Amino acid sequence: MANYQDIAADIRSKINHGFYQKEHKLPKQSELASHYQTSRVTIQKALTMLQMEGIIYAKKGIGTFISDSYSTFDYNAKINRGLTKRLGETGKITSKIISFDVIYPDEKEQEKLKITADQQIYDIVRLRLFDDIPVVLEYTIMPLHIIPGITTSVLSSSVYGYITNHLHQTIGTSIRRIKADHADTYDQQYLACAATDPILEVEQTVYLGNGTPFEFSQSRHRYDMGDFIVINT
Repeated sequence: MANYQDIAADIRSKINHGFYQKEHKLPKQSELASHYQTSRVTIQKALTMLQMEGIIYAKKGIGTFISDSYSTFDYNAKINRGLTKRLGETGKITSKIISFDVIYPDEKEQEKLKITADQQIYDIVRLRLFDDIPVVLEYTIMPLHIIPGITTSVLSSSVYGYITNHLHQTIGTSIRRIKADHADTYDQQYLACAATDPILEVEQTVYLGNGTPFEFSQSRHRYDMGDFIVINT
């Protein structure tokens, strides 16, 4: 039996693919419950999440419809889903490795990742593209002893996919700080931004399912590539 978050993600994917079209009606809750082999209560929770994200809306006595204002790039900031998992089902996700080094952490990096000065980290800068359109510029560090085996091949595809499928670890919680910033030189070069364009920066520490911090990163997002949605439940 799928949980409501997985069901919401699947419905979201079907909307992105055009299986459910904007301004059209979703199947009845009983039909969705039968399709996903779950209860109507679980379906209601999944639909409530999508409604709070602005993806669907209800017409009393008529049914639930797809919103015409929803963008593929809109992002629920409370869910830890890498870009490949979030958008890879709707288009081609590619990565351009700008730099990839192994270094020793500074004091801030030691604090964020709960490591010592002699424990090496990957220092990664990647540009992520969706259907060859630059979407986000990522600055990421990870400890070698926590996430071993990162290569350029892994960075060219999905790091989170590597962690879950090859290292058999689960992605846990994260702490995010979101702020607006001016476009810097790298943003202008790699995200095709003008110097006057705003940038949305997300700084985050991400933890494995066992509570171990494994990523400290800043991701720089184009201002016109979707909204960040925060749902308090």
